This record gives sequence, C-alpha cells and structure tokens, in this order.
Amino acid sequence: MRLDRSELSGLLPHAGTMCLLDHILDWDETRIVASATSHRRSDNPLRRQEGLSAVCGVEYAAQAAAIHGSLLAGKQGDPVKPGYLAAVRELELAVGYLNRIESTLVIRAEKLHGNETGVLYAFAVESNGNVLLTGRVSVFLSA
Repeated sequence: MRLDRSELSGLLPHAGTMCLLDHILDWDETRIVASATSHRRSDNPLRRQEGLSAVCGVEYAAQAAAIHGSLLAGKQGDPVKPGYLAAVRELELAVGYLNRIESTLVIRAEKLHGNETGVLYAFAVESNGNVLLTGRVSVFLSA
C-alpha cells in the first residue's frame, strides 16, 4: 500500500516541513519502507548552517516507525497511542551530512519487539543502494 505526503500528515503529530517523509512505499505487520527528499530542502527544520547532519536521519526513521504504529493501530481498530523517542542504540553513520546526498532517501524500519508500553525498531537510511546510517530506536508509548 503506497501513501503520499497528504495521507501521512494524518498519521503523524508533525505538521508542515517537520513531516520529513514523502511516501510510504510498502508496509506490513513488521516493517515499513518510506522515501524522502526533504533532506535537500533549505527549509528543513533540522538543518543548520553547515548542513543537515546525518544524525538527523534518526528522526526520519522515527517518523517511519510512528507511521507504522499508526497504520497497525488503524488496521486493528485500536486507538493510536502517542509515542516518545526513548533511546537510540547502535547508531552507525556512513556519511556526515544528508543534504549532500542528491538522490532520494529510502528509510527502512523493522519492528523487533513491541507491547503496550513501547516498541523497538531497527532501521536503515539508504540512497541509491548505499547505506547512510543504521541503528535502533526505542519508543515509549503513553497510556
């Protein structure tokens, strides 16, 4: 199931330019694949004078995970619980700045574990088959 930017805005608490993803390319019960071009935009809210640090790729992955959680909740008829990024682990950066990547970003996130209080996702941000960063994010779900 492919979703575009206008459909994503209803699945995230982020608005305007802070919604970093452009499309959901595919998803199922355990994984989601998204794409983004916002890393090249000069008005990206995470960008600093020197550029968009690759560390900001964690936010791209966290947004993909949040959308995945919203899609799963909707499929099961459950209410969407607000989530808060609790931890980032095993972060590996292969580049310094995302804005220097000219092609579209592909964000892959896989749900490794989840219960009513939190979820754990492994992620990779890639472009043209090159891995730019990988890691894991833990998300705390509020009641």
